[in-house]
Amino acid sequence: MASAPYFVFKNLLELKGQMKGNRVASEAETRLIEVGVEVPGTKKHNKIKTSRYTLLMFIPKNLSEQFRRVVNFYFLMVTVIAIVIDSPVSPMTSIAPLSFMVMVTAVKNGYEDWLRHKADDKVNNQIVEIVSRGVIKEVRNSTISPGTLVRVRRGGAVPADLVLLCSEGDQGKCFVTTANLDGETNLKTLRVPPPLVGYTPDVLPQGLRIEAPNPIADLYTFYGRLEIPGTDSLPLSTDNLMLRGSRVKNTEWAIGCAVYTGEETKLAINSKYASNKFSSCELAVNGFLVVFICFLILEIVLSYLFKRYNDKHHQSRNLYLGPGNTFPQPISDVLQDMFSFLLLYYYIIPMSLYVTIELYKFIGALFIGWDPDLRCDETGKPAIANTSDLNEELGQVEILFSDKTGTLTKNLMVFKACSIKGDIYEEREKILYDVERFEEPVDTGQVR
Repeated sequence: MASAPYFVFKNLLELKGQMKGNRVASEAETRLIEVGVEVPGTKKHNKIKTSRYTLLMFIPKNLSEQFRRVVNFYFLMVTVIAIVIDSPVSPMTSIAPLSFMVMVTAVKNGYEDWLRHKADDKVNNQIVEIVSRGVIKEVRNSTISPGTLVRVRRGGAVPADLVLLCSEGDQGKCFVTTANLDGETNLKTLRVPPPLVGYTPDVLPQGLRIEAPNPIADLYTFYGRLEIPGTDSLPLSTDNLMLRGSRVKNTEWAIGCAVYTGEETKLAINSKYASNKFSSCELAVNGFLVVFICFLILEIVLSYLFKRYNDKHHQSRNLYLGPGNTFPQPISDVLQDMFSFLLLYYYIIPMSLYVTIELYKFIGALFIGWDPDLRCDETGKPAIANTSDLNEELGQVEILFSDKTGTLTKNLMVFKACSIKGDIYEEREKILYDVERFEEPVDTGQVR
C-alpha cells in the first residue's frame, strides 16, 4: 500500500487539475519512466549549459545586453545624433570611442563565456558507468536519459537525479554528501526501496516503472511511486533520491535510475542564469551619471539662450558669420542648435572611465585566480571567477551571516567576538569582555 505522503501528493495533483476547470493542461503533472529503457531520440539528454552565448547569437545578444546599461545607451544616442544632424564636430569623435568601449566589453564577456563553454564540455564529456541489460558500460555523461540505470562508485559525483534502486551491502543504504548543493558536509543516508534490498543490477526485476512529478526547484521535495510487477506500488521520497552534484561516500557503489537529467535536475534549475546583475559600484556610478546628465542639460539650455540673445542683439556678427536665424526660430533649427551643444558638451561624462572599470574588473578576476592564498589546500585548485561583473562586491561585504549546521569547516563553530552598536566584545573563558574600552567583564544582560 502507498503511504500517506504519496496519497497527499496525488490529491494535490487532482485538486490542481480540478482548479483548471475544463481547460486541458499542456502536459501531464507526472511522468512515467521505464527503468532500464532508454527512449531513443529523446530531447531530455543530460547536457548542461551554463554559458550565455552561442557563436551565432553572440554579437546581437551581447550588444543588446550592453546597451541596456544607462551609460552605453547614452553614448549610443549621442553617436546617432552626431550622424543625423549637421554636427559641429566629426561623427568619428563619437563613433570611435563608443566602438572601442563596446569592443573591450564584448571581448571580456566573450572570453569569460568561452571558459564557461570549456567547463560545460568537460562535464558533459565525462565518462560515467551505466547498466545496460545487466552489463556495465562506459558512456559520456551527456548521453544519459530518463530511464537509464547509472552506477556511481565511492567518491564519484552523481551525474543526474537518480532514484536509488540497489547499493553495495545487504542493508540497502547509501551515504552521500550534498556540500555542493546545500553546503552541508555531514553525510546523508539514502535507502533502497525495501523489496529491492540485496538485489544486484543483473537480477533486478524486469518491468520496473517509476512515476515521478515534473521537476521543481525544491531540493527537499520529492514524492513518487515505484511500480514492481506482481506487488503493490511503493512510495518514493527524498530518502530515495540521489541529487546531481552530490557525492557517494562510504559506499562502494550505488545504482539508480535517472528521472531528471540535464536542465531538469534540481541543481540546474536552482542555478539557472536569471538576468544581468549590476554591482553596487556600478549603481553608484549610474547615480553620478544622472547628476552629470542634469548638469549637461542645464549647460545646453543656457548656451542656447545665450546664442539666441547674441543673434538678436549683436547683428554686427553677420558681417563675418553670415545672416543670423529668423525669429521665431523653426523647430528644426532649435533641435539643430541644442544637439550641436550636446555634441560639444557630452564629454562631461568620461567614456574612458567606463573602459577603465571594465578592464579593472577583468584584471581583478585574473588576480583572484592567481592568488595563492585562495587556493584549496587539499586539491591545489585556484579560485575561479565565472564572471568579473561582481568581483568588487567582495571588498564591500560588511555583514556575514552563518548558521550552526556545520556548513563551515569541520562542523565546529566557536564564538570569538561580536560587534554591538560599534563596540567589539570578545569571549574569554565564557566571559564577555569589551576589548576596546576596558578589559573588565561585561554584564551580558546589559549587552542584549
